[in-house]
Amino acid sequence: MDAFTTGLLQRIKATESDLTRARSEGDDHLVDVELAELDDLRRLAAEHGVEVGVIGV
Repeated sequence: MDAFTTGLLQRIKATESDLTRARSEGDDHLVDVELAELDDLRRLAAEHGVEVGVIGV
């Protein structure tokens, strides 16, 4: 796995964690921010053929 793929997958994992935290804290604005970031990261992954898998978010 190359550095780009590794970094992208790490960013997705971190964003998912941040999203979970925002949801548990009831921070609706931060939830929206993290969902937008996750959408961007998933789009980037798809554009570069990086398999992300099914994420339960």
